[in-house]
Amino acid sequence: MIRAAADGSALGNPGPAGWAWYVDDGCWAAGGWKHATNNQAELMAVLQLFRATAHLSDDLLVLCDSQYVINCVTKWMPGWKKKGWRKADGKPVMNVELLKEIDEALVGRRYLFEWVKGHDNHPLNEAADSRARAVSEAFQRGRAIPSGPGWTRDGDAAAAAVPEVGWAPGAAAAVAEPTLFGFDEAAETTVTLRLSAAERERLEARATSAGVTLEQALKSLI
Repeated sequence: MIRAAADGSALGNPGPAGWAWYVDDGCWAAGGWKHATNNQAELMAVLQLFRATAHLSDDLLVLCDSQYVINCVTKWMPGWKKKGWRKADGKPVMNVELLKEIDEALVGRRYLFEWVKGHDNHPLNEAADSRARAVSEAFQRGRAIPSGPGWTRDGDAAAAAVPEVGWAPGAAAAVAEPTLFGFDEAAETTVTLRLSAAERERLEARATSAGVTLEQALKSLI
């Protein structure tokens, strides 16, 4: 079983925001946005953890200090889906694009969520929290984003998580498959992609929001 913590941070809530998942000092990833909510960051941390481990058959134990996230995933989503992603009162579900992506990432996975008390000296939770906060502070101060090494177990660098560019707060999500190609790591492949001016503008905006280059944005979709 993979045991990992997922956490999010938003300065001002909403404000500069960061997400992170953490297994150990050699296996973690983080990213964020210039402006998002704490709940969005918490959800993204979980989504990125599932995506980073999508190539594995191991069970996944997610340590999370957000009751909101745990309840969304384990209790509320099935009912929301039946109602067209609306709550019992008929109002639209908040953060629905992120929730839809998480719902898709859960398909075929064996997982368990465990609530841990935040800021209570839990080693994995504290490690994820500090990395998520470091990203939010980096956005606040205009510094480089500490994105981490990503998934480094089993020598599978292709599954490493990178700052998310397929979703931005308030925008429609572009769902990326966990793995599209099985390239040998030593080989390089050139792919030519034709984009309209509007498509390129949207991709550049997402890349800028995530603090990555346009090339990194495209690679993250693989």
